[in-house]
Amino acid sequence: MSKLVRYGLLGSGMMGQEHIRNLALIDGAQVVAIIEPNPQMRERSLALAPGAATFDSLEEMLQSDIKIDALVIVTPNYQHADQLLTLFERTELPILVEKPVVTSLEQAVKVHAAASKHPAPVWVAMEYRYMPPVAKFRQQISSGDLGDMKMLSIREHRFPFLEKVNDWNRFNRQTGGTLVEKCCHFFDLMRLIVESEAVRVYASTGQDANHLNESYSGEMPDIIDNAYVIVDFANGKRASLDLNMFAEGSRYQEEICAIGPKAKLECFVPGPGRFWPTDTLGPAPIPKVVISPRNPKGPIELDIPVDETLLEAGDHNGSTFYQHLGFYKAITEGNKVDVTIEDGLKAVVLGLAAQESARTGRAIEIIENGLSYQ
Repeated sequence: MSKLVRYGLLGSGMMGQEHIRNLALIDGAQVVAIIEPNPQMRERSLALAPGAATFDSLEEMLQSDIKIDALVIVTPNYQHADQLLTLFERTELPILVEKPVVTSLEQAVKVHAAASKHPAPVWVAMEYRYMPPVAKFRQQISSGDLGDMKMLSIREHRFPFLEKVNDWNRFNRQTGGTLVEKCCHFFDLMRLIVESEAVRVYASTGQDANHLNESYSGEMPDIIDNAYVIVDFANGKRASLDLNMFAEGSRYQEEICAIGPKAKLECFVPGPGRFWPTDTLGPAPIPKVVISPRNPKGPIELDIPVDETLLEAGDHNGSTFYQHLGFYKAITEGNKVDVTIEDGLKAVVLGLAAQESARTGRAIEIIENGLSYQ
């Protein structure tokens, strides 16, 4: 019989509800508390977790006598740092926190120091690591089929930012900027695959198509919708990001490419199935990994299908489930945390440095072992 872990959720908007659906697939996981001040989001989350206690604030939950074994932070970005610091100070509970961990360098310093003293597992939600095609892509690189990988490129061509409660994701001050909010996932993948720390970042960005006619209390959104980013690593390897958020007509949303002296390896990941027009185009595309050796020439394609149950549970190709399964095992079996606070912070620092590079037009140096920039 699986050990029961009772979860409390901080936030149950669109992504919070995805977490609830995926936790429901794990034997032994039970959502018992939800902090959600928005009535509509609260009603939707209770439909997924009937009987869960609900609260309007973190303080209200902490003062209650409800028994909680682990916490999941799925609130807007700008709330993460303060909530983490509060939980580090007042609890000893395991925590899974959605990306980005923080939205500023000042917050990064405080969270890094406080996290080092927390006695329980702290896991940063970097879903892209756990997508089955990306996991296969990483496995192929580790097998040595490419030789010593030299170049890595990540392309995400996707839909614009979705509408969120109170439109919090329309402004850099609340998200950290698009290259933090959206792209810390990709900077995490770069560090993971390249197996080195970044030393330099250069970015060129634009706000060219999305949200240009929107206004909130007289204020125009300032989030970018496209970018090129180049990252140099300490081991001499290089990576690039090509982001476009007005290209949702593509068959694949993410395309990842690694090149070594022996071969090229590609990974193709479709976007959320609920956005695919099955009525006109048929079934959604299947993820795939393609290896193209130099000798003998010729691509070898592998389909990497994702379990239909997992696809129905969220928009991230099953990765939210695998991530939660790892977190559950870290709590119940003492397994290691795959994505540490330091991993999460370094991914954010790269995003912040890229935002600063775009603002200033200069390359930004990464210092302090990836935890700051100048």
